[in-house]
Amino acid sequence: MTTTYKVEGMTCGGCVRSLTAALETSLPDAQIDVQLEGGLVRVVGEHDGYLIEQAVGDAGFEFAGLR
Repeated sequence: MTTTYKVEGMTCGGCVRSLTAALETSLPDAQIDVQLEGGLVRVVGEHDGYLIEQAVGDAGFEFAGLR
């Protein structure tokens, strides 16, 4: 299963790296792809949307829901 989420507040490659690390920690079995352009997070694998939202917020960004 692949799900794409919208995230706001990322401005640089460092943001992408920190968000990727936060998501990989929360979802170790999922495949994570964070894209700066468009503020997109693509998650491949079984996951809980609440964990995504929480990890995004904990990393300092705004979770904007499904794309």
